[in-house]
Amino acid sequence: MTKLRVGLLFGGRSGEHEVSIKSAKAIFSAFAAEENASKYDVVPFYIQKDGAWQAGEIAQQVITSGQALQNLAASPNLWQLPPQAAEIDVWFPILHGPNGEDGTIQGLLTLMQVPYVGSGVLGSAAGMDKIAMKDVFAQAGIPQVKYMAVTRSQIWSNACIFPKLCDEIETNLGYPCFVKPANLGSSVGIAKVRDRRELETALDNAASYDRRIIIEAGVVAREVECAVLGNDSPKASIVGEITYSSDFYDYETKYTEGKADLLMPAPLPEAIVSQIQELALKAFIAINASGLSRVDFFYVEATGEIFINEINTLPGFTATSMYPQLWSHTGVSFPQLVDQLVQFAIERHSTPN
Repeated sequence: MTKLRVGLLFGGRSGEHEVSIKSAKAIFSAFAAEENASKYDVVPFYIQKDGAWQAGEIAQQVITSGQALQNLAASPNLWQLPPQAAEIDVWFPILHGPNGEDGTIQGLLTLMQVPYVGSGVLGSAAGMDKIAMKDVFAQAGIPQVKYMAVTRSQIWSNACIFPKLCDEIETNLGYPCFVKPANLGSSVGIAKVRDRRELETALDNAASYDRRIIIEAGVVAREVECAVLGNDSPKASIVGEITYSSDFYDYETKYTEGKADLLMPAPLPEAIVSQIQELALKAFIAINASGLSRVDFFYVEATGEIFINEINTLPGFTATSMYPQLWSHTGVSFPQLVDQLVQFAIERHSTPN
């Protein structure tokens, strides 16, 4: 049987460069499992922080070490792909954050006319931009916490406009609330604020990351997540729960072993689990996602309410990542998961849009 050549694309030009490397290392190992080794040849492609693509020994060295290479020379030909790219049968991008899960790399891979794992341009872009995502979910009738969208120009405005903006946020959302850049993942740039001083600082910080910022009302709730796998007939995993001792699920808590506990399955009533799974599938379809997504929710136990937090169309695949663990507890092993994702990529590519 002829093996498929899988291009494992990782690194990238975002603040989640190191997380992407960890995800790629785990995926590379899953493809080396006995059931996959006879089906696939995996070719790593490392995108430097300046955007240059590397294959061959350099990419393999990053995969093996799990660490970004330091002091790599800047490439004079950022748009020149390694010759190995022409030999790839299906791409597996695992680029988290901007330029990786926001539709940009998906557009390039679409132009290359080769199958790739994950959502297309529309689903990726809508899933990455928190404001666009929330507008889509509102249109689909999926319950959410109250939120406001603001711009960098409003925040970095004159001394008359900014205080009025803060007044409006306090009136509409109150404290505590969360300030988030619209287009960053992995909790980068997010702050929980409890008073006016913290709000002003958080808005200024978020504006340094993105020109669009979202502010969400805080709720006392349990944080639960559901994984989705498939294309036109997606399936939902069990529901898991995240517990932690930090103030909120920030970057350090998310990617440091021992900082958070994952309960799988979450100790929830069956009716609540079913509602969460149904809403996860509804969100997946609403933004035109495909292949994979992780959908995060707030469950307000006191009232029985469920609010969608966000969808992540290219979730992490590290040792502590929720997406592969949810499927593992649902009965799909890590090697089976990467195999299915490649098959779903081929299926989507062969189906007319």
